Amino acid sequence: LQYGIVLDAGSSHTAMFIYKWPADKENDTGVVSEHSMCDVEGPGISSYSSNPAVAGTSLEHCLNQALRDVPKEKHVGTPLYLGATAGMRLLNTADPQASDAVLSAVAATLKTYPFDFRGAKILSGEEEGVFGWVTANYLLENFIKRGWLGEWIQPQKKTLGAMDFGGASTQITFETRDMIENPRNEVILKLYGQAYKVYTHSFLCYGRDQVLKRLLSKLLQAESYQETVSHPCWPMGYNKSLLLSSIYDSPCTEKERPSLALNTTVTLVGTGNGNLCALHVSKLFDFTNCSFSHCSFDGVFQPKVSGNFIAFSAFFYTVDFIQTVMGKPVHLPSDLKDAAETICATSWHELLQKAPKLEKRLPDYCAVSTFVYLITTKGYSFNNHSFPNITFQKKVGETSIGWALGYMLNLTNMIPAVKPSSHKSMLYNYWVILILLFVVTTLTSLVTAICLLRQSKSSII
Repeated sequence: LQYGIVLDAGSSHTAMFIYKWPADKENDTGVVSEHSMCDVEGPGISSYSSNPAVAGTSLEHCLNQALRDVPKEKHVGTPLYLGATAGMRLLNTADPQASDAVLSAVAATLKTYPFDFRGAKILSGEEEGVFGWVTANYLLENFIKRGWLGEWIQPQKKTLGAMDFGGASTQITFETRDMIENPRNEVILKLYGQAYKVYTHSFLCYGRDQVLKRLLSKLLQAESYQETVSHPCWPMGYNKSLLLSSIYDSPCTEKERPSLALNTTVTLVGTGNGNLCALHVSKLFDFTNCSFSHCSFDGVFQPKVSGNFIAFSAFFYTVDFIQTVMGKPVHLPSDLKDAAETICATSWHELLQKAPKLEKRLPDYCAVSTFVYLITTKGYSFNNHSFPNITFQKKVGETSIGWALGYMLNLTNMIPAVKPSSHKSMLYNYWVILILLFVVTTLTSLVTAICLLRQSKSSII
């Protein structure tokens, strides 16, 4: 086996994925699988901008696990990558020097380990979207797969669209035959000898954590920054005091920063009003301006969604909460809308009884469910016909869906642009020979039996 390690440095936390694959099948498909993973304790690396050295040391626990999980004799040949996403994109926008310092500190730590460190970089939103799309379709064998005789088969299946919902950004990526009016949204991929025209867009500041901060900012603004502000998306019976600095510490909200001192405290009181919550969440989008034939929101071009989709990350966790904790089905947009309203109307006491282990995230499921409903229906224009084509899923088999696997496959050139030759591997050759021998032996036995039967009949006559 060969191994590869990818550190997914997200905005809210970092996760390490260790992949494995048979060494003699580098260009096969469906053979790379997740060996193990590790969640780094603490926030994302972008949070350490004031103390970059800690960004590096925070990774040590998981890297030490990698030392144990990857056989020692394989350490030197195991590629190690770190990809940072929207949290670092935001930091790089706000303070490029701090961003460089964090990446340097992280790289310094990674270089102290015996793996083949191949760099730490910030992914663009488009890369994040496309690599997530590659991961999902690779795992589902939509590009190419082995036939039972070892030959390469180009499946007649269509590719799946991918929807990712992280902490600071959200991505939508899908294959389309329509004209892509904005060249920045078009990516042409050549995988296994086949070209794919893919539409992709990443919306910065539309990840779960940033949406919640932006929502808080809108609510404070609406009530003129009073000491006590009602929060229609928080459940009845829940209230919390926050420093303004915790809301306006992001490039996503800094333009709305009030003239008040950032150490000012405001108290938000949950009122559990689903309709009012939806009204405020909808204000986070701009559905009016569009200079193209069709837009999703904020003036961004998007062709009509087509085919099946897989929605992962916070999309999955939100719908999973609705189905498992709230016991509600999600088949149509109206189901999602009804579920969001039910969550909003449920008191803090009831929510805690239903899911005590989720206490930290519980207050925000009303807002996030409402956001998921609005972005899929009003934003991406899924309707009663197309919404059932979305599968909310975390993994394919034992492998997590996300950009990390697609990123590693790309950097290790494990998905060639040229279609692999149709030669059969030795294993399959032996299998074919065995089948042929079995057929020949069976036929010989049948012929011999028939001859013996005829001889016995003629001797009786």
